[in-house]
Amino acid sequence: MTAALAKPELKKSAPKKSEETRARILEAALAVFRERGFDAATMREIAARAEVAVGAAYYYFDSKDAIVMAFYERAQSEMGPATEDMLAKSKTLEARLRGIIARKLDYFGPNRRLLGALSAHADPHHPLSPFSAQTENIREQDIAHFERAVADSGVKLPRRIKPYLPRLLWMYQMGLILFWVYDGSPEQRKTKALFDKSLQMVLFTLRFANLPVLLPIHRLAADLLDAVYDDDGGVEEGVKA
Repeated sequence: MTAALAKPELKKSAPKKSEETRARILEAALAVFRERGFDAATMREIAARAEVAVGAAYYYFDSKDAIVMAFYERAQSEMGPATEDMLAKSKTLEARLRGIIARKLDYFGPNRRLLGALSAHADPHHPLSPFSAQTENIREQDIAHFERAVADSGVKLPRRIKPYLPRLLWMYQMGLILFWVYDGSPEQRKTKALFDKSLQMVLFTLRFANLPVLLPIHRLAADLLDAVYDDDGGVEEGVKA
């Protein structure tokens, strides 16, 4: 009877230990990536840092790519609730956009070097690319935050252009992050200046985008966006929401 009662406890503790080991390997990998760089790091070094056998490291992550994907997913999971809370409390589009992007820069700050190394894999056909099919779920969740920011702010745009705005804002964010990972200025001051000034330009453009005098530009912009995001595929294939 005692043994029978002990079995459920064993079943509960095993998954917990497994999760702890996986998390330890992930943290060890990020530390090695920060020190050695993504390309130079090896699974053997990661296993040694995590104090597990190499085979155990491969059991949880079959490659360095799998570790990075877990890092992406964890980041999305950890930032998601706070971002949703920020969106609910913010009153303006500026506050919402600033909150979404600033939160990412703060979160990824300790791993800026790793993101810099991963920026070499921007090709949508590479699994670690933010534009790849493998990262589509993460990308869609991120774009959904911009969709909510636009919807809650009551942004008014021409009918053909407005559906594209969330993904365009996401692309704007990606451009800022790319600049940030290579920004060698003290405390990335250039990125802060770029963020502040470019965000004001975006907001100014949106504020006056619905003026009738701009109707010819609206048509051209809509035709361009339709061509870029055509469902038939092409260079835009990996970046659709």
